[in-house]
Amino acid sequence: METREDLLALENQLCFALVTAARNVVAIYRPVLEPLGLTHPQYLVMLALWEQEPRSLAALADELAMEPATLSPLVKRLEGQGRVVRRRAAEDERVLEIGLTDEGRALRAQALEVPGQILARTGIDAAAVASLRDALTRFAGRRSDAVG
Repeated sequence: METREDLLALENQLCFALVTAARNVVAIYRPVLEPLGLTHPQYLVMLALWEQEPRSLAALADELAMEPATLSPLVKRLEGQGRVVRRRAAEDERVLEIGLTDEGRALRAQALEVPGQILARTGIDAAAVASLRDALTRFAGRRSDAVG
């Protein structure tokens, strides 16, 4: 049985487990994404755009649970790499739309190998990953769905 003091032990903290796990997961992805020329945050942007594009910067930021000001430099770097294009929406010039270039669309074929490589590196099967992901859903919601 845990004592009251054990409640504050670092190893008992959910926040610590999540932060260290997130850092370690990004480290596992790094060598897999490097041949694609992507950082982990850039990979997340590309995943969202492969699902649906074009998207407004605001919609993309919401989907990725990021602030637009944080996302904007990532998108600019992807544009510099020739993978995305930024343009003002024809119906509302205040809206910045992000779309894929042909090169960005073609990169998807290479990225199809990423999930299998991650499973191999972690030694976890797809069912266990899905179960873990589903268990974290309450904590991994979009900014607008944040736990209150």
